[in-house]
Amino acid sequence: MPVAEHLKDIDFFVNVANAGSFIAAAERMNLTSSAVSKGVARLEKRLQVRLFERTTRRLLLSDSGAAYYRTCSRVLAEIAEAEMALHDELNEPCGPLRVDLPASFGRLHALPAVLDFARRHPRLQPHITLSDRFVDMLEDAIDVIVRIGGPQVWPTGVEYRYLGSQRTVFCAAPSYLAEHGTPRDERDLQALGCVLYACVDGSTPPLHFANGRQGATQLKSISGRLAIGDAEGQAIAIMAGHGIAQLPTWLVQRQLDQGSLVEVLPEFASEGLPIHLAWRRNRRHLPKVSALVEALSAQLITVLDPQVKGR
Repeated sequence: MPVAEHLKDIDFFVNVANAGSFIAAAERMNLTSSAVSKGVARLEKRLQVRLFERTTRRLLLSDSGAAYYRTCSRVLAEIAEAEMALHDELNEPCGPLRVDLPASFGRLHALPAVLDFARRHPRLQPHITLSDRFVDMLEDAIDVIVRIGGPQVWPTGVEYRYLGSQRTVFCAAPSYLAEHGTPRDERDLQALGCVLYACVDGSTPPLHFANGRQGATQLKSISGRLAIGDAEGQAIAIMAGHGIAQLPTWLVQRQLDQGSLVEVLPEFASEGLPIHLAWRRNRRHLPKVSALVEALSAQLITVLDPQVKGR
């Protein structure tokens, strides 16, 4: 059977799944229900699997059908978007766009940039999630992500851009330092204890320490009596006088400038994890993806390197 016939039968199947019946799908497609039913039957015969569980009252996807539907609906949507992108009049970013951002950094810096992008392109339909968990862009069909850290090796189906590294500093509230004293070295820091980041598995990651060489850092484990699984939560805790934390300047620079937080042990300030912008390789040609990549890149580089703003 020609590829075009395969795609037609898949289109029948997806429409029936969306509509919930052969009759409703046929009406939407302006065809007879017999033609739609025969197309789905051909597909089931070719695949040698039942895609629907048929009863006298309703039509439900089988387990195999549900898995096949997720793939087919995504592929058909991508084909439709690729065809739209071929027309010059549709070079304006439009349609569904899935974006995933880190929780704290996303809320403070990346999300405002995405929302501004969406405001400038009203035909866009963004679906935005915020989390610090690992994201499989290909499996989860996410178009663009921002990630602090990221894999050692990116998947072959993903392209990425390095935006910079987050500068991290040790800081605390003036009231805490007045009561407990200002640490002079790493031993004092160990004695005072830190407000650490809490991973979901119960661990606390080591902290980054500059070791005197240009750009070089060391990872060291520090004790702490309090751990919180969110950087904004750590900042709230130290502002309330619960200790010292190592936090990125993109989160606490305003508080440092205002004096509500004070940097300590500046000689240990370091370049922390890298921040990357990544997108699916097979989506880069879509205007909505390429334009968002450039908009996010321009905005976030100024956050990570404030000197860029003056250039």
